[in-house]
Amino acid sequence: MDVVELDRIAVQEAARVVELARGGDDGDWARDTPCAGWDLRRLVAHMTAQHHGFAAAARGVGGELGYWREPEEVDEPARAHRAAADAVLSAFAEPGALEREFVLPELGGGFAGRTAIGFHFVDYVVHAWDVAAALGVRLRLADEVLVAALAVARRVPTDPAGRGPGFAFAPARKVPERAGPLEETLRLLGREPEAWPGTSV
Repeated sequence: MDVVELDRIAVQEAARVVELARGGDDGDWARDTPCAGWDLRRLVAHMTAQHHGFAAAARGVGGELGYWREPEEVDEPARAHRAAADAVLSAFAEPGALEREFVLPELGGGFAGRTAIGFHFVDYVVHAWDVAAALGVRLRLADEVLVAALAVARRVPTDPAGRGPGFAFAPARKVPERAGPLEETLRLLGREPEAWPGTSV
């Protein structure tokens, strides 16, 4: 599968698990998540904003920071997230998207479309897991998708100077010898799957 198709699968799975959330502020949206300090509502707001930002980048306007801004209040987070997911998938599917330069302000500049979509892909495998972990449900991602995500995760720099608060990823965690592809991806990108036993890795 090419990276656009891999990304589509990850984004659709993330949307599926987001749509399992129920209740208002005192329901699932207030649950803790593997993203330190973020409840599920805040995590989904971040995911929604990132979709809009990447869609803008695919169309040549990623440098305009307004596209990356998280919504302050969203009455229906799952619906807003689904609309953003549809927007980014449409943008990535446009002819020539893989060859364009994507400006990604949070990562410091411009990247080839293929590379940028790879970043988005691995991010949504991990964020799908974040949501699933918060809700105590399992992901439905095929092994070939998880192996492809691991290949991207292994290329993310692990220098501690570029990890932690204010950066895209927490410090990398130690990977056990027999870790599967999802567990290794999560640990390389700073997650601690053992703290969320309701979600298999």
